Parts: sequence; C-alpha cells; structure tokens
Amino acid sequence: MEAITLREIRMPLVHFFETSFGRTYERSIVLVTLHCDGLNAWGECVAGENPFYSSEWVESAWVTIARFLAPAVLGKTFTAARECAPLLAPIKGHRMPKAAIENALWAAEAEEKRVPLWKLLGGTRRQIECGVSIGIQDSVEQLLEKIETELAAGYRRIKVKVKPGWDVNVLDRIRNRWPKILLSCDANSAYRLDDFEHLKKFDQFGLLMIEQPLWNDDFFFHARLQKQLKTAICLDESIRHARDAEAAIELGACRIVNIKVGRVGGMTEAMRVHDVCREHDVPVWCGGMLESGVGRVHNIALSTLENFRLPGDVSASKRYWKEDIIEPEVEVSRDGMIGVSDAPSTGYRVKEDLIEKLTVRKEMFAAKRFEVTA
Repeated sequence: MEAITLREIRMPLVHFFETSFGRTYERSIVLVTLHCDGLNAWGECVAGENPFYSSEWVESAWVTIARFLAPAVLGKTFTAARECAPLLAPIKGHRMPKAAIENALWAAEAEEKRVPLWKLLGGTRRQIECGVSIGIQDSVEQLLEKIETELAAGYRRIKVKVKPGWDVNVLDRIRNRWPKILLSCDANSAYRLDDFEHLKKFDQFGLLMIEQPLWNDDFFFHARLQKQLKTAICLDESIRHARDAEAAIELGACRIVNIKVGRVGGMTEAMRVHDVCREHDVPVWCGGMLESGVGRVHNIALSTLENFRLPGDVSASKRYWKEDIIEPEVEVSRDGMIGVSDAPSTGYRVKEDLIEKLTVRKEMFAAKRFEVTA
C-alpha cells in the first residue's frame, strides 16, 4: 500500500431523511482511496455528521484514519484483504473508518485477481432482494404517498421509522391501506422499559420485525421484551461484532439481525456475523447508512452471501442522489431486485471528476516517511 487519499465530500439528499434522533438534508461522507501497485481502490466511511446513531462521526473518523489507521497499513504488503484487520485491531473501536480501509482493500484484491468482489466474498446470489427505509415525514399522508411510490417501483419490503408519538397510529394507517405488504419498522432505540405495554400493540400489524426498539448497547432488556412480543425483534446498533451476535442469539434478544458492514468494522467481521447467524438459523439482511454509490456497491456484494434471506435496505441510487458518484448508478428492477455484475471488483466505476467537485477537504498520506499533502 503506497498511499492513501482521504477526502470529505458533501452530497445533498433528494429528500430529507428523518429518524427518531433527527433529520438529515445533506450527507458529509468520508471517502478513502488506496493506492496499491498502480491500483486505486475506494472505500466509504459510513459515520454520520453527528454522534447520534453511534459514538462515531465524521470528525472522529477523519482524525482516526489520519493519525492511526493510515500509519498502521501504509507501506505494508497484503496477499489478501482480510490480513489488514489484525493491523487495525490495536485501535479500539472506530469500526466505521476501519471498514472504509478494509473494504477498499477487498475491492483492490478483487481487481488484482480479476474476479467480482461478490465472488471473492463467497457470495452465491446472482440477484439480491431490495426493500426501502422511509423516514419520518411531515404528515402521515406524505408518508403514505412515499410508500405508494416505492411499492410502484417494485420494492419488496417497506420499513418505516417510528418513535413515541409516531408509531401505532401510523402503522394502523399503513395496514388499513395495504393489508398484505411486507412491512417492518425501525425505532433506532427510541423506547424504554415503560413502553413495553405500548410496544405490544405493534403485534396487531403483522410486522416482519421491529428493529432496535430499546437501547443501542442492550441485550438483556431486548430479551425480556422479545419474550412478550409475537413480532420478531431485529437488532442493529447492538451488534458490533460476531461475539455480540452470538450473545444476542443465545440470550433470545432477537430473531433477526441487521448487518451493516461499516458498523461491524469491515467485510471480514461482517462475514463472521453472517456465519454465526447462519449457524443458529437466524436470518440476516443488509442495512443502509445513506451511503453514496461507493458504499452501496460494497453492500450489494455482501448481500450475495447465503444467509441474507430478507430484503435489505440496498435501494437505487436515485432514491437518495440527483447524481451518484458511480457509474452505472445502482438500479432496482421492476420486481425489486438488483442484479450483480461479473465484472472484476465491484463492477462499477467511480466518477472521479464529480467527486473532485464535491470535495470540501482532502489529504494524502504516503508510505515514504508518512508524508502528508493537504
């Protein structure tokens, strides 16, 4: 690895995205480019603009890559991408910037070996099922209009964000209009112990799952809640690595797991989480973090693994961006599927000219004397 280019780009969303912890109009995205023996491979750090979804955010990711992760890998020779994980392990936490580097290295390995990234990961699916995540809207009517649009586009699962005051009423309106659609909800840790009786009301709506209703770091109370619900609990924020998945399953804290490759620190750990869940017959799906095309195509590759049995949040580029930073842009078929390419690496090309226009800061770190160029 000869050098790393670190940059922040800013991309306005086509439509705001609101969860229980806030509304987003524009994404600040940290991208890394690994320069390896003539190959340039790209990775995306999915950390948000603020430390609300997790303790990681854009500023912490930037300084962690610059001061610790880049020096750990620069000048090293790798025969396989997974070899970088032990070099990054001494840095505690900071899984999202670690994933950006490791995932870029997976793309580089696939490019060097002239194989599709999804095959390098051991994927078996030639198409992946797609669902959508729809944020909290200004009105229920606006939400229903968006659901209608997404169903017409072919998406196979609708997930809506919920929070106290925006939940049972909303789900009731959706179910009355569409009694048979595959529907789930995501609370992003918005509820507490006093809400158990209220959460039991969700059972009447025939949901695929309720995602992360309680604290982001909790298994015990999720297990207590799961015993009282007919609806499956899906854990997201609580699953940081394969050990967490093992513990959550053994405690009965969930029946479904959402794997976000950035949240668990990269492809290597994501595959371990996948394998733990497969061994316990717990289905998984791939969650989204409002990624640009760079992160989205890594999600596509990961979603081809055997146990990704449920539609994920890997939807079309146009749902989020007026123009994505890859070509071709990610498209979803009328029957809610994304086909995977047999082209080497990710099968998509990065639009470097567009990225340059969107860049608000940039640094390069070189292996020789660890030079830094702003």
